Amino acid sequence: METVFDVQQLLKKYGTIIYIGDRLADLELMEDEIKELYQSQFISAKDYQKAVLILKREAAYIRQG
Repeated sequence: METVFDVQQLLKKYGTIIYIGDRLADLELMEDEIKELYQSQFISAKDYQKAVLILKREAAYIRQG
């Protein structure tokens, strides 16, 4: 897992598709869903950490402009 697309594919695997149209809001919702999957023990700690890092990095990039 290296890109936001990879995170989206992970979420899709569990039946979650997120698209609002606002990229930052999409990233925040994806992070919430990843957290839920981790807390429910559907994904490993490694996948959780990697996904959150990717989403936070992308959000920071967008905020910088």
